[in-house]
Amino acid sequence: MNTSRTYIEHLSPQYFWDVDPAKLNDVDSKRLIIERTINFGSLKEIHELIQHYGKKEVVKMIRKISYLDPKTLNFISRLFEIPLSSFRCHTRKSLKPPRWNS
Repeated sequence: MNTSRTYIEHLSPQYFWDVDPAKLNDVDSKRLIIERTINFGSLKEIHELIQHYGKKEVVKMIRKISYLDPKTLNFISRLFEIPLSSFRCHTRKSLKPPRWNS
């Protein structure tokens, strides 16, 4: 794993609207970087993310994400060939009781 700041610097600052990107580093902010890139990044940036952190580490972090929109979750599930049931955000969604229809 490359721990230089150059990886964070080439990502869009729009992904980190709520934090100061200058204070992020590859190791301590790994989960945030992976989550934001998966949610907002392009396919090219996702492949760069995999090259930087390694597929195993990216999959490990993605499985822990609390929320992914349904399209992103489906895409990631197919991209990494992982069943939906192994994602935390999918199992949390399944645990919520459905609302009553009125």
